[in-house]
Amino acid sequence: MSNCFRLFQAVVQDALVGIVPADLDLSRVAVEPPRDAAHGDMATNAAMVLSKQAKMNPKALAEQLAEKLRQHPDITSVEVAGPGFINWRLSDSFWRAQLSAILKAGTNWGDSDIGKGQKVNVEYVSANPTGPMHIGHARGAVVGDALAALLEKAGYDVAREYYINDAGAQVDVLARSVHLRYREALGETIGPISEGLYPGEYLIGAGQALAKAHGDKWLNAPESEWLTAFRHFAVDAMMDMIRDDLAALGVEHAVFTSERAMVEAGAVDAALKNLEERGLIYTGVLEPPKGKTPEDWEPRPQTLFKATEFGDDVDRPLKKSDGSWTYFASDIAYHKSKFDRGFPVMIDVWGADHGGYVKRLQAAVKAITEGQGALDVKLCQMVSLMKNGEPYKMSKRAGTFVTLRDLIDEVGKDVVRFIMLTRKNDAQLDFDLDKALEQSRDNPVFYVQYAHARACSVARHGAEMFKGRDLSDAALSGVDLSGLQDADEMALIRLMAAWPRLVESAAESHEPHRVAYYLADLAAAFHGLWNRGRDEAQLRFLIGENPDLSLARLALVRGVALVAASGLKVFGVEPVLEMR
Repeated sequence: MSNCFRLFQAVVQDALVGIVPADLDLSRVAVEPPRDAAHGDMATNAAMVLSKQAKMNPKALAEQLAEKLRQHPDITSVEVAGPGFINWRLSDSFWRAQLSAILKAGTNWGDSDIGKGQKVNVEYVSANPTGPMHIGHARGAVVGDALAALLEKAGYDVAREYYINDAGAQVDVLARSVHLRYREALGETIGPISEGLYPGEYLIGAGQALAKAHGDKWLNAPESEWLTAFRHFAVDAMMDMIRDDLAALGVEHAVFTSERAMVEAGAVDAALKNLEERGLIYTGVLEPPKGKTPEDWEPRPQTLFKATEFGDDVDRPLKKSDGSWTYFASDIAYHKSKFDRGFPVMIDVWGADHGGYVKRLQAAVKAITEGQGALDVKLCQMVSLMKNGEPYKMSKRAGTFVTLRDLIDEVGKDVVRFIMLTRKNDAQLDFDLDKALEQSRDNPVFYVQYAHARACSVARHGAEMFKGRDLSDAALSGVDLSGLQDADEMALIRLMAAWPRLVESAAESHEPHRVAYYLADLAAAFHGLWNRGRDEAQLRFLIGENPDLSLARLALVRGVALVAASGLKVFGVEPVLEMR
């Protein structure tokens, strides 16, 4: 799909022929919008980054390049700024042609081949299967899902994956908690839930199901007889609940990987044997952690991974004191399995409380893939639910936290998804229930949806005005757009034309929140033009006595609807046709 910035990057490279030697490395040559829009439509750093290689003065190189760019039919003016930056403006006819391209592409506008089909594994949510999803999980789920969609739009081959942490002690605690509810279902009075067990009412159903299926078979049996069976049943029940919660949010994973199954299949042993054979595992004694005193630190020989050889601060233990593998050991094997399945690029979306774990796992990925794999970790900060300016809790069903399902029931799936993306993942987010439900500019979801609905309203009025005329996107792409001359109209087209570049840059930087910023800017520009039309009759979208201009403006408005819908599709949000 057309990216006008990439188009002019090629123009700049062609213009350099005959000015600089043919064998120069042009990879750092960029074409971007100037930091100040007053300086023009596009800018390039070509002279700055090539002057040393070309053994030329950057200003002199810039002047020669600028002279060649002035010959391009779509460039109306070129200026050399500062020590050698080049800014230029493009003709209105060029931008109008971009609007035609948008109408021809539809919601596929912004699709890119920059990913070249490279396989990327995006692992997100991966909550412990011990209860329903909460609002913190919701943020990771939405960030991961939107990032996967963004990468797909940019041409990557994406797999969405969920890692089931079902091998740790927390799963045994879950099994014991379900056994308590099983006893309760058989008529036993269990009293207050013991500390250390999961107190949520969501486990009552699991206990009842086991009682119905097995009667009192395990009522008085020792734990050794029922623990394994209860563990498997409980994990399956919790994963069914989690899948249902995720489906309510519009999130579906293609792959679910069980930690327990991986351990039992010997994958951890195999992965660590590989590191051991390469001399990357040894027995040693670690220094005491910072803040520890000799009295509470017991040095002991441990099985350690040479994480410091791959960028970590210290070497990391692989075995616990009881001889079982650490979580880190399992994670090494898991990420090796991703790489072995054909994913050299891995993205993990975690909660912020795992921040201290990032460097060691990135070191492990470098080691286990022998430098061929790369891991990017997106940490999601906490979400605070607010109402009337105060922290708010909606449910006690889960015991101690607000569930994702409660939040969806309160404001709707689309509102949850959009608001979770209005801040960068590593910034704390206040989810304000009042703003999420109000119809005002302060509600970012409403503001963008209202722009799409307004555009659809204009289209409906246009259909009445031009009864019997073909107003399809294809037809509108061919109308005379020369009547679009107002500065705000042209600015809106330039903004829509920038969507493909935004898709590519946000995908490359793994930053889906930038789509929310873009959609807010697009909505603001469109609403601003709408409001001007209320005060200035000649700027109204539909003018009965001027059908040619009305058709051009219908094309403009339809372009806004398509680009907004394209962005909302990345977010998994359904664009509304009218506001109620």
